[in-house]
Amino acid sequence: MHIERVELITVRMPLIHPFTTSFSTQTERLPLLIRWQAAGHAVSASTVGAALEHVVGHRMAKGALEMAILDAQLRLRNMSFAAQLGVTRVSVPSGVSVGIEKSIPDLLGRVADFVDQGYARIKLKIQPGWDLEPVKAVRERFGDIALQVDANTAYRLSDAQRLRRLDPFDLLLIEQPLGEEDLRQHALLAGLLTTPICLDESIVDARSAADAIALGAASVINIKPGRVGGYLEAARIHDLALAHGVAVWCGGMLETGIGRAANAALAGLPGFTLPGDISGSDRFYAQDVTEPIVMKDGAVSIPGGPGFGVEPLPAALGEMTVHTLDLTA
Repeated sequence: MHIERVELITVRMPLIHPFTTSFSTQTERLPLLIRWQAAGHAVSASTVGAALEHVVGHRMAKGALEMAILDAQLRLRNMSFAAQLGVTRVSVPSGVSVGIEKSIPDLLGRVADFVDQGYARIKLKIQPGWDLEPVKAVRERFGDIALQVDANTAYRLSDAQRLRRLDPFDLLLIEQPLGEEDLRQHALLAGLLTTPICLDESIVDARSAADAIALGAASVINIKPGRVGGYLEAARIHDLALAHGVAVWCGGMLETGIGRAANAALAGLPGFTLPGDISGSDRFYAQDVTEPIVMKDGAVSIPGGPGFGVEPLPAALGEMTVHTLDLTA
């Protein structure tokens, strides 16, 4: 197969509510979509990784190209992504991520809204100075809801005593408390806490996942297809973790409906035993580029149509597009 033309489409998607983590506040997303044309009949997404291996980094860009080819490959075979993976579930539990808010009352109001909507799990973003108090307030207000926290690398190993004070709140996990390259330090921290340690930013491919497991740095892994270079590598990390008895869940990166649909299929694999950040489209966007991904009764349906099972809406895509670039062979 020879790719003759690639069209890169940048869209602007305002967020309904600002999303704040320990390192930034986002008010909009500028996702990049890929449309491509090829000559020839053989289409093989499995060759993308090897073909681009000489390009250092840029895993999200590589993942986007692989995703476009994978979707085309599956549509030619009239097969869904879930079917290719061997997924038999029709839906997956839906968790939601709550950013750092301006005040505890604001946080409790946001969490109350998501609990009322029926989300299966709540994740709180934390950082030094916004950790013990918000977690305590949420636990006291909402009882034994499934609750976890995400530090996005905001702490150091010297903060272990403070992080230990989260243990009594019976959290599912604390996600990426230390720096992304600090595998040894995460292993040391894991020995000091009863709350399970989950790695996210540290996991960029199957090799890094294997290192983290071997070192005892994580008992849970958050798999983000964009971060690891695509859905095929994400599936390999799942298989590795499953073989070693390490739980995984599917993280979110404020995806469009295309990515959300693919995430739902991935999260149908057996190792995904914890609810992922696969929220409904309306969690972040008033208008998605596809038909909205809907969360109902704490779950999101896995699309059964060919490819990833969703397509951009022409009108929405036209309104959101801010830049296009054609690349021809």
